[in-house]
Amino acid sequence: MKRSIIIAAALLMTCGTIKAQDVNIGQQNITLNSDLMTPEALWAMGRIGAYQASPDGKQVVYNVAYYSVKENKSHHVLYLMDVASKSSRKLTTSAKNETDPSWIEGGKRIAYLFDGQLWSMNADGSDRKQLTHDPVDIEGYKFSPDGKKVILLKSMDYHGSIAAKPSDLPKATGRLVTDMNYRHWDHYVESITHPFVAEVNAEGITTGKDILAGEPYECPLAPFGGIEQLDWSTDSKQIAYTCRKKEGVAYAISTDSDIFLYDIATGNTTNLCKPAGYVAPAFDATKTLKDQPVNAPDNLKNNPGYDTNPQFSPDGKYIGWLSMARDGYESDRNRLCIYEIATGEKRYITESFDSNVDEFCWSDNKDALVYFIGVWHGTENIYSVNWKGEVKQLPNEWADYGSLQMLNDGKRILAERHSYKASADLYLITPNKNPKKVTIEQLTQENKHIFDQLADISIDQRWVKTTDGKDMLYWIILPPHFDATKKYPTLLFCEGGPQSPVSQFWSYRWNFMIMASHGYVVIAPNRHGLPGFGSEWCEEISGDWTGQCMNDYLTAIDDAAANLPYVDKDKLGAVGASFGGFSVYYLAGHHDKRFKCFIAHDGAFNLESMYTDTEEVWFSNWEYDDAYWNKDQTAAARKTYDNSPHRFVDKWDTPILCIHGEKDYRINANQGMGAFNAARLRGIEAQLLIFPDENHWVLKPQNGILWQRTYFNWLDRWLK
Repeated sequence: MKRSIIIAAALLMTCGTIKAQDVNIGQQNITLNSDLMTPEALWAMGRIGAYQASPDGKQVVYNVAYYSVKENKSHHVLYLMDVASKSSRKLTTSAKNETDPSWIEGGKRIAYLFDGQLWSMNADGSDRKQLTHDPVDIEGYKFSPDGKKVILLKSMDYHGSIAAKPSDLPKATGRLVTDMNYRHWDHYVESITHPFVAEVNAEGITTGKDILAGEPYECPLAPFGGIEQLDWSTDSKQIAYTCRKKEGVAYAISTDSDIFLYDIATGNTTNLCKPAGYVAPAFDATKTLKDQPVNAPDNLKNNPGYDTNPQFSPDGKYIGWLSMARDGYESDRNRLCIYEIATGEKRYITESFDSNVDEFCWSDNKDALVYFIGVWHGTENIYSVNWKGEVKQLPNEWADYGSLQMLNDGKRILAERHSYKASADLYLITPNKNPKKVTIEQLTQENKHIFDQLADISIDQRWVKTTDGKDMLYWIILPPHFDATKKYPTLLFCEGGPQSPVSQFWSYRWNFMIMASHGYVVIAPNRHGLPGFGSEWCEEISGDWTGQCMNDYLTAIDDAAANLPYVDKDKLGAVGASFGGFSVYYLAGHHDKRFKCFIAHDGAFNLESMYTDTEEVWFSNWEYDDAYWNKDQTAAARKTYDNSPHRFVDKWDTPILCIHGEKDYRINANQGMGAFNAARLRGIEAQLLIFPDENHWVLKPQNGILWQRTYFNWLDRWLK
């Protein structure tokens, strides 16, 4: 998620002072009082966002967000880097946000979003021109290859689930809800985004034609989809786009999005995933879709799962996209589908890679059809795949990569890279058939001035046998100035998802470097239910939230306590968010006094309540199998509800901190409140940190600082 603003010179930092000569410059000169990471130092870091290489590959324009704790807001600025010298200069001149840069007019100018409109400027930042004068804010854009048209993303009013207010009651705050999907993620659904095709002319850009005119469906998909869910054909005559054409209950229980091909000249739209006249099978909205006709073998050819992010091949003959096989399963394995436009043939070319394809870009060399990012054994590295489906890994690092872009020379890839030890920077990767000859060149060093003042942390891996005889990897993160002769308080990190990888992520909240800098060893298991260890391992968690994966948590922490001499087995804590928060609530009733304290952020506590609280019912249907009131529940459903954490509060005996955002509509705030109230009624030491204005994450700077301080104060109170 991208947010943004200036970091003010007056930012108060407990770790040191800021010496910023100009609050509009962006990157601060910051002096720390110690060599340990603090919340304030973390929030002083610049965060690289959107970026793009020039057509000749000699320059990169990119977006950085800076945050002010004092002002409690952020500022997005644009930079231009010369690739050869790695020198960069700031293009932004305004205190308002400038975002989403891209090259236009053959690399002569840069387009960007500013104050809700689309602008352009010369590559040196001069001659700024406003291109759109739209009454509605532009939220994203993509120019056609010939430069004559542009896709504009704009929001429009929507009343499919919430009735329009009476015209004579403009100040009424009530909402009359008429169907499901009336709120999503962190907002009430009273508008949806549509793509408009606009003409580019000498006077600027027109308001454009809505390619979904009259259709009550969103494109791109909420809440995270952006312009990457649409693409132009190489001849600028067609647009491929992602859309889930459902409303209400059908939307709430289904993940079935498709790829559509829109013809500019005729206005005709073709569904590339399903045959003409396709009618989805009838469904029972209170049961998992995994056993219903929509996921029957004869219907899987119709792509009933998520299909997203289309990209035309350089020769214009194919469209590639990310494809999940089954409806209702948001964490199904993401495969790479290649669609031949002339014949309609679909090929899934990453079947030999038994994990997710997270992002991809086309190649035009003979050794690789596509480059993609995928998770395997705890890292998100870059891979190539050819027409034969042969997958090869490029870099093999303890790091994660993101947002691949193939340069026009067809030889280099621009990507973002981060790890437990480093925030995101831009890199150039030059593939080679010989893995040892792959070159990796760092371009930006956005936060070097801060990291140079910080003591390094150490990272290690350890494999351990699980209770079902499998091999499990867990990461070990060690504090700065680590002394192997000492004992350290230790945290068990419980991952969310439940099927999100414990890879080399860099987080501005769940940050392992800051945890280690506070003197904690962190144990981060790749438990059952995580991608990167094969589909069987990943899928075992569905319907078994409190079985093998919980055994895995205890296996990891028990192994660390028994075999890592620096782990203080008498000072263990367990922490986690989302499914990780659920895990903490469950472990609180099943840990046999292993832990001295718990922290649960946005976790599910009462699964019966969660079933009808959440707005994305496809999630609870797939994971639980059944609504809690169904009398013909599966055995897995009965096990799920019988083992809900709220049923074991009588066994709670350990201090717990509950954190929740009131705008979290995926896991509602009543879950955290219920857990806190239960603990206090039981006489257990507990705290509740509640954010009225935050969603499933914590995005505002002062809330972020409060989160970190509360987190470490709680840990220090019980573990030090």
